[in-house]
Amino acid sequence: MSIEIKVPVLGESIVEGTLSKWLVAVGQAVAAGAVIAELETDKVNIEVSTESAGVITTLHKKEGDTVAVGEVIATIDASASPAAQRDTSQNASASVPTTVASAKSDTTNTATPVARNVAAEVGVDLRTVAGSGPSGKITKQDVINAAVPSKPAPVAPPVAENAPTGPRSEHRVKMSRRRQTIAQRLVLAQQTAAMLTTFNEVDLTRVMDIRKRKKDSFKEQNAIGLGFMSFFTKATVSGLKAYPSVNAEIQGDEVVYKNYYDIGIAVSTDDGLVVPVLRDADGLSFASIEKGIDTLARKARDNKLGLTDLVGGTFTITNGGVFGSLMSTPILNAPQVGILGMHKIQDRPVVVNGQIVIRPMMYLALSYDHRIIDGSTAVRFLVHIKDMLEDPDAMLLEF
Repeated sequence: MSIEIKVPVLGESIVEGTLSKWLVAVGQAVAAGAVIAELETDKVNIEVSTESAGVITTLHKKEGDTVAVGEVIATIDASASPAAQRDTSQNASASVPTTVASAKSDTTNTATPVARNVAAEVGVDLRTVAGSGPSGKITKQDVINAAVPSKPAPVAPPVAENAPTGPRSEHRVKMSRRRQTIAQRLVLAQQTAAMLTTFNEVDLTRVMDIRKRKKDSFKEQNAIGLGFMSFFTKATVSGLKAYPSVNAEIQGDEVVYKNYYDIGIAVSTDDGLVVPVLRDADGLSFASIEKGIDTLARKARDNKLGLTDLVGGTFTITNGGVFGSLMSTPILNAPQVGILGMHKIQDRPVVVNGQIVIRPMMYLALSYDHRIIDGSTAVRFLVHIKDMLEDPDAMLLEF
């Protein structure tokens, strides 16, 4: 039975090494655990051993070759195991200097070739070394330990309060193609746009009151719930019509103003954030908006979005509030020049007509490309959305 001997794992971040020395030859019998080769890397030296006894049939590499982790370097025939099979260290003794061979006068101990070479270099008598390897075999580390004079155990320093304790581990997972694309697009957006963020807050008392009064009849008539996204989408489209530069795009040295309103709705999935597009949102009713967003969200979570669902948006809305975010600075969804960030609705004390009252408040964030959107335009656009949501009568005319 042929068994392949492969380059073992060499250490963190080390993927290859140099086969510096063979310690066996073709036709040589080896015992289980015998060291057959030495590898050199830029960080450590490694001894390669065989897990099974047998006879070396092939050496696939020569000394000086570069070998990668997992690469086959030798083959042994495990069925060819003669009764008088000897350890590799004994077979290779002829190539070891006389000084090393004479150092091993105690035949009750065995040592690997590397350990014997090191012993000769540092002047360690192998008869005084206890082996920690298989069957008491003396390893290179045993020799090194024997060569270092024993010292009193140092007094352990006080353990810092933030010192790590317990098991510490990590694992690697290859990024999904979607996650890689998201990463590339986000970095590109920050590198190519002069991105700023402006903030405001909105009192959602009127919107929440409408939802409370209309939710049952709305669902009965439309077979869909009345959520917040339809209000924000309507208010956003109104703002885009009032401030066309927020619905534009830079192409070379030209600004392309879009006379249609395809609103990207950020949806979280197991693979990351995706932004399917709600087409022609300006012509949709509240019910159509809610149904459209629900359909896109379901397709996203079922991994059924098509390319046409994801391209061509003119502006994006993202809602970090569903995860509890109180405030954030959303990153542009290039080549769009604006993105609206919604956040958690939180009861807060505010002053209304000189009185302190508790109202359901939300922080709004608008990130925008300062190359074509002036700060004053960005602020007024966000105030427009705030005004529409705090006095939503104009949006409700179609109800």
